Amino acid sequence: MSALLEELNLNMGDLVERAGQSLVKVASGGRGFGSGSIWHSGGLIITNSHVISGSQRRGRQGRNTGQDIRVTLPGGETLPARLLAQDPENDLAALSVDAKEFDLAAIPLGQSRSLQPGQWVTAMGHPWGAATSGAVIGWGSDLPEARSNNRDREWIAVGLSLRPGHSGGPLVDSQGKLVGTCTMMAGPEVGMAVPVHVVKEFLRRELGEGAFV
Repeated sequence: MSALLEELNLNMGDLVERAGQSLVKVASGGRGFGSGSIWHSGGLIITNSHVISGSQRRGRQGRNTGQDIRVTLPGGETLPARLLAQDPENDLAALSVDAKEFDLAAIPLGQSRSLQPGQWVTAMGHPWGAATSGAVIGWGSDLPEARSNNRDREWIAVGLSLRPGHSGGPLVDSQGKLVGTCTMMAGPEVGMAVPVHVVKEFLRRELGEGAFV
């Protein structure tokens, strides 16, 4: 049993280290901070809408910039960020940083629609390296937790506790692939995340297919 636990700990450590290469800290206007995932090596970041609440929305023409949004990269560099798109209904926001001189690691994408109850997943956020794991309860819009919050919205419900610094951070499967964006607690030991397929739909709608290049 001790050998099995040691192997599990090593595997979990590797997963956290790999996922941490795509984890960023997001701060907005001095109102605290949350997390985000590097979606594209060109500097596209996904986080929660509530993490950057109060910033201006930037439309497809790119005329507006966010107010005091700062992104700290995995290497510790802090850069100003632009708000590209925001969807408060699904608690999503897309940011952009000018990170040409940095070798950003985009997080690999998983399949949220294939998640099964009992499947082990890990939520990551800040402080750096803050990781918590738990089993999937279910996903969709017909979960009791989903109906109590927004009946027209899809969620992933997971048996784990999210800290405030987890907001906007990645929810990854056992292979370190992104299956959701952490957003809120829905009760004792029930964390909620936005499924990655909902994030994809948001990006296609707001930024077009170029968001996936």
